[in-house]
Amino acid sequence: MPEAAPRYAHGLVIGKFYPFHVGHANLIRSAIRACERVTVEVLGSRVESIPLQARADWVREEHPGARVVAAYDESPVDFGSEAAWRAHTALIARLADGPVDAVFTSDEYGAELARRLGADWVQVDPGRAANPVSGSAIRADLAGHWHELGAAARAGLAARVVVLGAESTGTTTLAGDLAAALGTGWVPEYGREHSVAREGGLDAPWRSDEFDLIVDRQIALEDAALRRIPAPVLVCDTDVLATAIWHERYVGAPAPRLLARAAAHRPALYVLTGDDIPFVQDGTRDGEHLRHGMQERFRAVLAYAGVPWLEVRGARDARLAAALSAVRRMLAERHAFATPLEGRPMVEQVALELGRASAVPEPEPLGAGRPGPRT
Repeated sequence: MPEAAPRYAHGLVIGKFYPFHVGHANLIRSAIRACERVTVEVLGSRVESIPLQARADWVREEHPGARVVAAYDESPVDFGSEAAWRAHTALIARLADGPVDAVFTSDEYGAELARRLGADWVQVDPGRAANPVSGSAIRADLAGHWHELGAAARAGLAARVVVLGAESTGTTTLAGDLAAALGTGWVPEYGREHSVAREGGLDAPWRSDEFDLIVDRQIALEDAALRRIPAPVLVCDTDVLATAIWHERYVGAPAPRLLARAAAHRPALYVLTGDDIPFVQDGTRDGEHLRHGMQERFRAVLAYAGVPWLEVRGARDARLAAALSAVRRMLAERHAFATPLEGRPMVEQVALELGRASAVPEPEPLGAGRPGPRT
């Protein structure tokens, strides 16, 4: 039998998506199944700590068939206020870019919003029985609700910790130990694999363009891992900045293009492994006589990298303990989300609205109002 035609021409889903989780995804899928086209409006406030455009990008990545728009909606959240309802509805209607036939929500406010838009209300998963998750619960305990996030949100929220250092300073050992202690995955150093497989092997002179390939492959490995890790942190054994330093060593000159890529791809934390342990020659390393100078170069570059970093020294367990302490402090700070607008006292909401109204208007976020998938 042929598939039944969609019940509605234009469906609407709205939300903060702070962050985007499986309940939101179910809501959007329900709308897509029932409508010829679907608009998803990502409505946030400047007081929230996940960038609005990032949230919109997560939705676009997972639902490329929907039209996704993003805008700030900073009118007070007061379901008993006619003025508040008018302000919210006017913005929602403008962003919808045409008549709406159905509003899809889980919460009861959908009935009134649909009435004001002249549309049907479709309640999906009443009481959130199928998906008992909320943005507030995830923000309160990101690690505990990590499984409730889609791949795009995981990649956007996970923190990267990069272990780097001179040759034979224990970077790979610490990366593995740190990932195991954190219950997460880690990304190995692609450059080591490339150095063995490249034409001419270890003896051939290095070309500058080889380091671009290494960076591309390293970032691709990170991006793939970020979507699979079981915890909101990824450990990386080297990164773009370290590759730029090795470019200096093997090519004999800095590579501004690699440094620019490193600046655009900063991790949350660097862990530099000290050169206080015995040098081990595995057949691929330059030699102990170069190790101290390279270590000094790593320290100098990290001092200006604009990323928190620490150097760990001593025995294996001492290094792990120091790194773990720093990572846990970083994660506590990074994953402390700001209270959303509706969670703040009404007097604060009104003050924020009045402050915005009296200020010079700010442009909407990049991509707001644009349909289609992310390019």
